[in-house]
Amino acid sequence: MFEPATDPVVISCAITGNKTTRDMNPNLPLTPREQGIAAAEAVTAGASIIHLHVREDDGAESHALQRFAEAVAEIQARAPSAIIEVSTRAAIGEGVHYRGNCLELRTEMCSLNVGSINIGDEVFLNEPKDVRALAARIYQFGVEPELDCFDIGHLESIFTLRKAGVLRDPLRFLLVLGISGGVTADPRNLIHMVSLLPPGSHWCALGIGRFQLGIAAQALVMGGNVRVGLEDTAYYRRGEVAKSNAQLVERVARLARELGRDVASPDLARQLLNLAPRATRTADGATPTH
Repeated sequence: MFEPATDPVVISCAITGNKTTRDMNPNLPLTPREQGIAAAEAVTAGASIIHLHVREDDGAESHALQRFAEAVAEIQARAPSAIIEVSTRAAIGEGVHYRGNCLELRTEMCSLNVGSINIGDEVFLNEPKDVRALAARIYQFGVEPELDCFDIGHLESIFTLRKAGVLRDPLRFLLVLGISGGVTADPRNLIHMVSLLPPGSHWCALGIGRFQLGIAAQALVMGGNVRVGLEDTAYYRRGEVAKSNAQLVERVARLARELGRDVASPDLARQLLNLAPRATRTADGATPTH
């Protein structure tokens, strides 16, 4: 018989992203200092993981290592307990070493996009050879990947990479629903995707744009973790821009508690996600060799 989940929920917050602009939401954090402040507010509101893209001061998308280093330092100074997850996505034509340069900072987690997809009029390209090369670099630097899945086929790609030894257990999935060109935010799609996951996997769901709250609520009931943030939507509700990342986190944390689920602290999140405790990380941020 089905019983609603009661275990603690891990909330991730994608504070900036690569596409949201100040025109969409004037509260978007862009500079490393702004990102540090936003991360601290999000952690206070209930987030454990800060998903990090970086921008130039003018808002342009960036993947410069120095910019990542500045942002990570700000977050670590203002929210020292936070789990930082850097993004390894990049524009077409940017090679594996460039899009993976942020791994040199040895944050605890990173994103790994495992397949290509059409997004609107653009192609989000992730060639199989690049995915395998990035995975090797991720493990080389002692970072744990979260596997971004925009469609059912991406799950199948992960299973193939796991069987080949390219990806290691425990697997952590980010199930992205509602993006143009990917799996829709129909509740049946989240149920189906979760049904395919191997035992012992960790999963987090996010809904793009107007689907953020609905997917978050469904994931809470189903026992999953949740991602919110200004990367994924500029709005709190229809016609009302979000005041901050923290406002989006607070809403999900409040809903989780109403549904009988506690909100995991960053240190509890480390236990739940099978990450190394903070005390075991070396001075340069690396975890012990796998």
